Amino acid sequence: MSTVEKFERAETTELSGTQILRRNFGETVLSSLGTMGRSLRIGSDALRVGSGDILRMRFPVHETLTQAWFLIRVTALPSVLMAIPFGVIVSAQVGNIVSQLGADSMIGAAGGLGVIKQGAPLATAMLLGGAGAAAIAADLGARTIREEVDAMRVMGVDPVQRLVVPRIAAMMLVAPLLNTLIIFIGIASGFAVAVTALGVTPGSYWQSFGSFTAPIDIWVSLIKSLIFGFLVVVIACQRGLEAKGGPRGVADGVNAAVVMSIASVTVLNTAITQVVTMFIPVRMA
Repeated sequence: MSTVEKFERAETTELSGTQILRRNFGETVLSSLGTMGRSLRIGSDALRVGSGDILRMRFPVHETLTQAWFLIRVTALPSVLMAIPFGVIVSAQVGNIVSQLGADSMIGAAGGLGVIKQGAPLATAMLLGGAGAAAIAADLGARTIREEVDAMRVMGVDPVQRLVVPRIAAMMLVAPLLNTLIIFIGIASGFAVAVTALGVTPGSYWQSFGSFTAPIDIWVSLIKSLIFGFLVVVIACQRGLEAKGGPRGVADGVNAAVVMSIASVTVLNTAITQVVTMFIPVRMA
């Protein structure tokens, strides 16, 4: 084989590889968009059905409370364990930088705003996505491969109304509670570090915290946790209801639910942060 023929064959192989890579990338993007579209459709259907059940006084309160208690049991302790080191790290890192600038009195404001605006909503979403979404996807996935969901459809029972709506309502109930818990524990641990290790007086810490933290910051944090919780539970329900292939399919669905929920929350948090910064800049309360 001549050198020219080898070069032409190599060029053809390279072009073929590029085409394959482009096709696989395009299929991955389209599949991801399709999955997100189906998730949002399930979410919209659940909101419609849930609103109708509330108006007709048929909302499954008992099932919602059962699911909410389950989510609290699997996420409350990890929330505390995550909030303590997060508050300590934020206070220590910010405190070292602020101390070098000679503004020790600003540690409370910087640490508190960091926990409220970013730390608490993201920690809530990651806990709900890691523990809550995994449990929901596993439960619904097991029901799907056992053909319980198909049996419900045959009997005329809407799986969205029976299975998805209570889980979404439970997640929307638990998300702000976890967010509030993480805010309290994070700020308390940051205060302890600032006072004991950095030499900040308690009065100075709380004065700066109160001067720069406004009620709108708390509301924005709670709203973000609600949005993140809704996104997480919708993705988990979608992956669970579409599980197939036996136990392996359930495991794949759980893994996809956790990865997709955390990735989606991270991207959405970036967008929300930019919008909030534009319209609600940091100012003295």
